[in-house]
Amino acid sequence: MGIGGLTPTAESDEVWMRQALDLARRAEAAGEVPIGALVVVDGKLVGRGWNRPIATVDPTAHAEMEALRMAARAVGNYRLPGAELYVTVEPCAMCAGALVHSRLARLVYGAAEPKSGAVESTGRVLDLPGLNHRVAVTSGVLADECAERMVAFFASRRSVARETT
Repeated sequence: MGIGGLTPTAESDEVWMRQALDLARRAEAAGEVPIGALVVVDGKLVGRGWNRPIATVDPTAHAEMEALRMAARAVGNYRLPGAELYVTVEPCAMCAGALVHSRLARLVYGAAEPKSGAVESTGRVLDLPGLNHRVAVTSGVLADECAERMVAFFASRRSVARETT
C-alpha cells in the first residue's frame, strides 16, 4: 500500500506531472520562471502553484511554496502527512526545507536543477542528519518535457537580451 492508501504508479505520476506542466505554462505566460507544482492527498488535488516571486514581490513565492500554502489551507493543517508534491523542477533548499516542515510523504519532480536543486543535484537537504522527518523522492518523471520548458524559457530570455543590447 502506498501513500494515503493509494499505490503510486508511473502512470498516475505522469498524469499529475502533466498538470504541473500546465501550471508551469501559467508562470511562463506571466514572465516568471516556468515551474509548476501541485499537492495531492488521497488522489485528490488540494493545492497548486506556479512561480510568482516577481508578481507578488515575494522571494518565497516559488511554485512549491504556493502549492503547500494552498494545500495547508485546504486541509486545515500546516502538516500534510500522506501528501505528495509534484513539481516540474527539482526543489531549491528553501522549498526542500518546507517539505520537511510540512511532513510531506512524497516528492515527485521532473527535471534536475543543476544550479540550485537541493534534493539531489547540488545538495541533499532531505537527507540531512538530525531532520525529524523523511520525504520519499521520485525523480525524472517527464524529465525531458520539464527540462525543455526551462531551456526554452532561458534561451528566449537570452535572445531578447541580445536584441536589446
